[in-house]
Amino acid sequence: MSVVIYHNPDCGTSRNTLAILRAAGVEPTVIDYLETGWTPAQLLGLFAAANLTPREALRVARSPAESLGLTAPDVPNEVLLAAMVEHPILVNRPFVCTRKGVRLCRPSETVLDVLDTLPPGPFAKEDGQLIIDDRGNRIV
Repeated sequence: MSVVIYHNPDCGTSRNTLAILRAAGVEPTVIDYLETGWTPAQLLGLFAAANLTPREALRVARSPAESLGLTAPDVPNEVLLAAMVEHPILVNRPFVCTRKGVRLCRPSETVLDVLDTLPPGPFAKEDGQLIIDDRGNRIV
């Protein structure tokens, strides 16, 4: 299965998602979006495929969203999109694309929804939270 992850290696959720993919036997194409940046068309495509609006995909915590005046509810989507292109950190992450769909994987176990097979268990996230039991069953 061809899989793409838009990844930030400094983000625990993104690292957990990548670990889940690899544990499931998937070696995804990893795109460090902070280095490559975004295009408006790319973001609109991801958001549409994930059934999200730019507002829903806006990263507010530990980002410049508030200082840029982007958290007010009346900020238009076009302004949010332009800011996300200019400041890639404003896009929540990670996004994962598979043949089964596109997901914003927050929490990281959301990626399990778009995988053909689950990782063998037991499998825990970085913080120790078990998400696959020792029989290979999804817990969360």
